[in-house]
Amino acid sequence: MTIDASSCNPDAIRSKKTIAAFVKDLVNAIDMVAFGKPRIVMFGTGNKKGYTLVQLIETSDITAHFVEETNDVYLDVFSCKTFDPKVAIRVFDAYFSSGRKKVHYVKRQA
Repeated sequence: MTIDASSCNPDAIRSKKTIAAFVKDLVNAIDMVAFGKPRIVMFGTGNKKGYTLVQLIETSDITAHFVEETNDVYLDVFSCKTFDPKVAIRVFDAYFSSGRKKVHYVKRQA
């Protein structure tokens, strides 16, 4: 699942603490198991600067980039275990309350 969101809460996307709480809640809400702690680092330059999140999960990973200049968020939830995208979207909205978002969900099967 990917979410490309614009006009997100500027305070939330600039808070390492909020991002950490978000990914912890997301992992629990979609019934995944975190593998270690999330890595949340300030990354990028110029107009793409912001926090980048990487959380390994037992069935793959959750990654995101939070763009400070535009208040955009780009989230990827990749898992070979099925999850409910509506639940993931609700958790995302609770933390970042985007103005507009595009969501893509692909059910993969080898």
